[in-house]
Amino acid sequence: MRAAIEIERAKAHFAALVEEQLRRIQHLREESEEYPWVTGVKAKGRGPIVVGFVGGDGIGPYIIKEAERVLEFMLAEKLSTGEVVFREIEGLTIERRAKLMQSVPEDVMEAIKGCDVILKGPTTTPSPGDPYPNLESANVILRRELDLFANVRPVRIPEEGIDWVFFRENTEGEYALGSRGINVTDDLAVDFKVTTTIGAERIIRMAFEYAKRNGINRVTVVTKANIIKTTDGKFLSVAERVARDYPGITWDHWFVDIFAAKLMDRSRRSTFRVIVLPNLYGDIITDEAAELQGGVGTAGSANIGKRYAMFEAVHGSALRMVEEGRAIYADPTSILRASAMLLRHIGFMADAQRLESALDVCTKSHPVTGRPDGLTSTAFTDYLLETLRGMDTDTGGCGKERRRSDE
Repeated sequence: MRAAIEIERAKAHFAALVEEQLRRIQHLREESEEYPWVTGVKAKGRGPIVVGFVGGDGIGPYIIKEAERVLEFMLAEKLSTGEVVFREIEGLTIERRAKLMQSVPEDVMEAIKGCDVILKGPTTTPSPGDPYPNLESANVILRRELDLFANVRPVRIPEEGIDWVFFRENTEGEYALGSRGINVTDDLAVDFKVTTTIGAERIIRMAFEYAKRNGINRVTVVTKANIIKTTDGKFLSVAERVARDYPGITWDHWFVDIFAAKLMDRSRRSTFRVIVLPNLYGDIITDEAAELQGGVGTAGSANIGKRYAMFEAVHGSALRMVEEGRAIYADPTSILRASAMLLRHIGFMADAQRLESALDVCTKSHPVTGRPDGLTSTAFTDYLLETLRGMDTDTGGCGKERRRSDE
């Protein structure tokens, strides 16, 4: 009798989730075409490009401050003419979210929706044992609410011939219902994975379109369709169909486990260029790839939808650095890489290239270690700005020598 009750409860729970996902699919199909500019470039007459800065928590406000300094310098002319507008958005700290019991407070969400693109600092997602309530990830909420379906992460190691761009599906998979699983009994817990045709197609098509625009002739699709036959099988079958629309691009398919191994294979890894993956695999693989580049602190991340886009550091909020008084030594490289991605997204390609080139120079010559034996965030940014000014006057270099600390 008890088992029958538990089964009926689980069935009702699952039925509600299925109905919710079917409504979501219908909403995606009916989505307004008012904002067709997935590239981020607004059509003329639509007003200024509004860039929001969200500090987040932990080291987030420290590194966002430095990124804003750099973007203010690079976009000075556009800011003066009103072509670009900056907005500060506060209130996404873990303390406030915990107090309100909201992963993203309503006023913060409203302010974010008033922007076209946001540059966001890391946010803490509580885990069991933390002093905060077990809130859902703010990032997951933002990606879902803003329909930021594409997570794009480039990884470049020129000296090893590595030039990867990862397209991670951002709103489905295990993450869509990650907090909606059910304990059927004390002995049985079940979670859910979601793959939709429309969700798979738009991320796969974005990867192929990127390859086409950039003259890249290979796209790699990564799944575990031999084991996860229904959801991963759908992702793979959609890829097969989409690939027919791009006859000039060769595509191949790898299982995620062997693909992870091949990223370590020096003889093979440089042949990969554009990679598209479901949500969970993309999360794991892109961290592995960033580690090859020098760690997650060296990589930027873009979350892109039809109407909104969010750019952020790959690393976490590092609350421990704040607790230990080391936040001023936080490495701003990742958020600055994300800033370059933001510039490219809103159409300022030359500025993006300048920033990336300056970062390539300064990260090699002026290390930020996260401790007093390296630069502070502010000192590194000072060097970076000097380098950018040097590029403007064709003098190059990475700033003048100065003391290791500027506190």
